[in-house]
Amino acid sequence: MASIVPRPRKSGEITYQVKWRQDGEWQGEKFGDPDPEIGRQQAEQFQALVEAHGNRWPHGWVKGHGFVEPDTDPNDPLLTDFATRYVDRLTGIDERTREDYHREIRIHFALLQHTRTDGAVRPATIGNLTQDDVTDWVRIEEAGERNPDDPEGWLRRPADPKSIANRHGLLYCIVQSAIEASPQLRTANCCSRTRLPRADNEIQEEMCFLEREEYQRIAAELTDPDARDLADWLVGTGMRWSEATALRISDLSLNTDRPTVSVQRAWKKAKTGTPGGAFYLGPPKTKKARRLLRLSSAQVDMARRLSTGRRHDDYLFRAAKGGPWKHANFYNRKWKPAVAAAVAKGFPKAPRLHDLRHTHVSWLIAARIPLPAIQVRLGHESIQTTVDRYGHLVQGLDDDIATAVEAAMGAPAPTVVGLRPVASA
Repeated sequence: MASIVPRPRKSGEITYQVKWRQDGEWQGEKFGDPDPEIGRQQAEQFQALVEAHGNRWPHGWVKGHGFVEPDTDPNDPLLTDFATRYVDRLTGIDERTREDYHREIRIHFALLQHTRTDGAVRPATIGNLTQDDVTDWVRIEEAGERNPDDPEGWLRRPADPKSIANRHGLLYCIVQSAIEASPQLRTANCCSRTRLPRADNEIQEEMCFLEREEYQRIAAELTDPDARDLADWLVGTGMRWSEATALRISDLSLNTDRPTVSVQRAWKKAKTGTPGGAFYLGPPKTKKARRLLRLSSAQVDMARRLSTGRRHDDYLFRAAKGGPWKHANFYNRKWKPAVAAAVAKGFPKAPRLHDLRHTHVSWLIAARIPLPAIQVRLGHESIQTTVDRYGHLVQGLDDDIATAVEAAMGAPAPTVVGLRPVASA
């Protein structure tokens, strides 16, 4: 509880000090006026503010100065307002992505604040945001917020490093647009030197790699032949679920010396409330995800069997009623029971559906397929993505590398004829 202590001065004037303990330390603010009654009223009002803030300094109050009005420059809009307009004007993204960006602004960018050099906290604007403000925000994202009513619960869970990096990347682009605006709203990007949490500092859900015999143990529990076909295709091609289930008969090219399948569309999440369902067909995840995949003879046989008697616009993989597979249905009704049955028989792993893509890569690396070739097959936009996710699997080539280095270093130096050292004077 805050208290008011009168402090008479030698002049006869009375000031009133509001005192309270905050984090174990005494805090205080003085109020005075030639009219003692007015000074007393000011102290009582401030006392009520302190108590309303849980015996802490009121938000935005500067000791000795009171509340300092926030900037009202119309040419320096609030960061969240500027960010919202930026996202509204973005081109080349689907509406679901735009909706995701708006959610990031509402929930996470709203945590950004500007702290002045005098310690006063102000709403973040596109012009006043500093590198320290961005660093403070990253720490808030990393720490999360506990539920005061439940020590084990969270009001906002800690964000993982990847999510923080993605949000920081969006913020960087927004601030950069203010630099490039006309008229210019900033001269430097306060996000350019942010030290982000390292992704390898957290324990993430590990990828599960299956040996061929291990995959066969799970596949044997897929009693539905259509489900087995789809699982075999996923692990045999490394395609994403959204790509494989979007394939049509017309995407196949089987009657050639190099039979292929063309990946040119994928299922995407629709904007919330969109009529027609939660998913729609759109382009693949990245530009390089639009690709041709060479098919094995077994995959060609499967594709011919599934496409016989079908129209060119039919889906290659069809659920019981003839439509495309839904991820939730396949996972809950086919994949999950199959894994559970294998585990009940002593199988030691619990792979997810996406682990079939990881398994495909592990098989390619074991066969010494170079990472750039794997990047193309998976449709990764950058080789860095392939290296970051699967580079640790290349350790199997260490012996070959060591042998090559030893051979190179152990070779005798070539003899150069006709050269003589320069005699010293």
